[in-house]
Amino acid sequence: MSINTTAVLQRRRGADVLLETLASEGVEYIFGNPGTTELPLIDALLRNPALKYILALQESSAVAMADGYAQASGKPGFLNLHTAGGLGHGMGNLLNAKVSRTPLVVTAGQQDTRHSFSDPLLYDDLVSIAAPAVKWAENVVSAAQIPVLVRRAFHDANAAPGGPVFLALPMDIMDEISDVSIGESSRIDRRATAGSLPHLANLLADYPPGKVALIAGDEIYSSHASAETQQVAELLGAHVYGSSWPSRIPFPTSHPLWRGNMPTTAQGIADILKNYQAIFALGGKSLITILYSEGPAVPEGCAVYQLSADVKDLGRSYATRLSVAGDIKVSLSAMLPILENATKAQRELYEAQIARARDEKQQAREVLEKEVEAKFGLPVINPLVAAHEAVRAIGPDVPIVDEALCVSSLVRKFLSSDQAGQYGFMRGGALGWGMPAAVGYCLGRDRHPVVCLVGDGAAMYSPQAMWTAAHENLPVTFVVMNNQEYNILKNFMRGQQHYTSAQTDTYIAMDITQPKIDYQALAISMGLPTRCIRTAADIAPAIEAAIASGKPGLIEIMVSAG
Repeated sequence: MSINTTAVLQRRRGADVLLETLASEGVEYIFGNPGTTELPLIDALLRNPALKYILALQESSAVAMADGYAQASGKPGFLNLHTAGGLGHGMGNLLNAKVSRTPLVVTAGQQDTRHSFSDPLLYDDLVSIAAPAVKWAENVVSAAQIPVLVRRAFHDANAAPGGPVFLALPMDIMDEISDVSIGESSRIDRRATAGSLPHLANLLADYPPGKVALIAGDEIYSSHASAETQQVAELLGAHVYGSSWPSRIPFPTSHPLWRGNMPTTAQGIADILKNYQAIFALGGKSLITILYSEGPAVPEGCAVYQLSADVKDLGRSYATRLSVAGDIKVSLSAMLPILENATKAQRELYEAQIARARDEKQQAREVLEKEVEAKFGLPVINPLVAAHEAVRAIGPDVPIVDEALCVSSLVRKFLSSDQAGQYGFMRGGALGWGMPAAVGYCLGRDRHPVVCLVGDGAAMYSPQAMWTAAHENLPVTFVVMNNQEYNILKNFMRGQQHYTSAQTDTYIAMDITQPKIDYQALAISMGLPTRCIRTAADIAPAIEAAIASGKPGLIEIMVSAG
């Protein structure tokens, strides 16, 4: 009798098998927006209360929330979208996650397969729709497949290069009764040590102090290799630059060797790299360009060295003297003693280079502060002043999620934190990431305060995130930098002298006026306290108070076009 009872207890629906497997993989949250095809999963949550459902009011927001959570927590984010339409809604932020290499396990409900032949409402080929934005996509055709496919999805999302994977979950499979065992979670150590490290260390040590530049790519952040990167930079006396279009800044911005992020044109990057004899790129995809300019980003005579866990990115765009494949943290740890010995004879020269770098950085900061002071009293808040005051109020410890393109490059100038990873950005380039990513980031940081900087245009892509922040009572401060226009596009067109727009100072579809958007009313309608700032001196007190409140809120800062 006891055997039969045990057998009955082991039989449960496919949705319960899924949730049991997720719990065993350490999943805390399911991000999503449910529809009819997701109802078996939603019902199963009542029987599996250990997992919490985070409700987004649109699928694009759900994807970005899971992305932000994954980046903050270091664990894959799990999300559940609504059939073909919901997957389509989420595609922009799914492409962001692909470019950012964020590990996500993406699922979507599918129509009951028993009537798929009749083309029912909501049915489509989800695998083909998802395929361009994920590492792989697959249909689940039996409840018995769920444990293996879900665990495979988590493994592959984390494997270098990280990224989203996709599973389609039909309604009948989620309702199917099964006695399948979920098995156990595998333990996989992917931290492979690169080869040729002694040769690499000696090659780098052969360059004169100050003639090697480090490119600190996003992979340093996911590898938790900031400390090792700092040690390499200090041993070489090397200036450190961030990616041209980063997902993270994985290096302490207060460090004397930090020189900010690379520009976004090949010519701009080359103008910097011509001052060096070599670069050591840590992580892939660090020299992304946006607009075309003549010539390569790496000038002739500048040697390239690389270390990345992504073997496909090594030597991909530029010929390299030596590229090695391996985990950045463990590889640098293995290389450091060799590099220390190879640079020992010139240690005084390297130390002098670091001292010069500290003085140069201090002088540059003093010049920047004087520029802020000169613009502080302007009748409309200047973007430079807005960036300065926002960063000053946020301080060095509170995470910043940035999608305010009108001030992003300026914000980075003022960052000065001893910790790596304070700052996050939308590397994929598709707007609508920042506000929901900040919600996910807050959850991934155990509900500690987060500040989201967002432009007025970008804020209209996923303002629903404010509702989720209010619903979950998350301490996220949304700061809208409002210049009432698509300023970055206007500035580009002004630089094209052959454009009619530049010649006439007239721009189509680039002004967010007539009517003006009432961000105060929008935030209030979603349950957030708000404040509109028109005077520079009011910026820092408002942001400081919002962070200290421990509650979600919105601050709108009216800024000039430039």
